[in-house]
Amino acid sequence: MKETIPEFTGFRKGAFEFLRDLSKHNNLKWFKDNRARYDNELILPARSFIVEMGQFFNRLNPSIRTEPKFNETIMRLNKDLRFAKGEPYRNYLLIHFGRFKMDSEFYVYMDPDNFDYGLFLNNSEGENFYLKKNLKRYRKEFISCIEKYKISKRFSFLELGKESRLIGKTFNPSKHIDILENQKFSLLQKSLKLQDKKIYSQNFLVEVIKSFTNLYPIYCFGITNQPLKLIEEFENHFGIIE
Repeated sequence: MKETIPEFTGFRKGAFEFLRDLSKHNNLKWFKDNRARYDNELILPARSFIVEMGQFFNRLNPSIRTEPKFNETIMRLNKDLRFAKGEPYRNYLLIHFGRFKMDSEFYVYMDPDNFDYGLFLNNSEGENFYLKKNLKRYRKEFISCIEKYKISKRFSFLELGKESRLIGKTFNPSKHIDILENQKFSLLQKSLKLQDKKIYSQNFLVEVIKSFTNLYPIYCFGITNQPLKLIEEFENHFGIIE
């Protein structure tokens, strides 16, 4: 029997309360005792959100994974203690939409004090990574997309290492394109204050779909050696979202 996942009505304030408590009591016993909070406050709304977003991504690009599953669209909180020492759990929730592990991808991130969403760009070299080559081959076209979709006004620019580091509150092509070319991992990101009511309502779906639509042409430079063709197909179907 197929599981019924409820309609997304927003994320929950209890999710942030759980993550704050987890930061103070990061151990196996506490997590086991609070497993119901984890399931109800974090994972259930996350899965509902992913199901709703699946309809959008299936239309946008069917190769993007949209199954509401761990290790596909939801990062597990528990660490693999064979490779990670110290506290057994991450104190953040990451929802991500890409084609495979470490692909450039869209994301929603929450920790005890922050709520962010945007586009992760992987500038690695490799058979399935295209951003590095495309930034050299299509530099002018990339900058044109930044301007056309008003990325500079809408998203901050960060470097992602062990922690994220803010490069600019807005993405300025003349200042940041060379930095982007030389960073391995970058973020184009929006942040909401935890007091923002959109987080806790269906209105967040409208907000994030609009943002991901604006970011999609930039995403195209990361996933194909023919980004201009993919962008043209996108614009013919979706147009430009103001």
